[in-house]
Amino acid sequence: MVEKGTYCIDVLTQVAATNAALQSCAVALLDEHLNSCVTEAIVKGDEQARTKVSEASRAIARLVRA
Repeated sequence: MVEKGTYCIDVLTQVAATNAALQSCAVALLDEHLNSCVTEAIVKGDEQARTKVSEASRAIARLVRA
């Protein structure tokens, strides 16, 4: 778009749309992780349940900062 001389605001609009799509994808992946990996570890009483919860917490923190 930039090489084609597209108007700057139109490029910025596309960048914003791309960021929103990536953010939505990240939230969906996190949701899937919580509903599968983390839940399964907790139900099984897996020793790694706390690790998985901590990983998820850090991932949430990264998403919030982004």
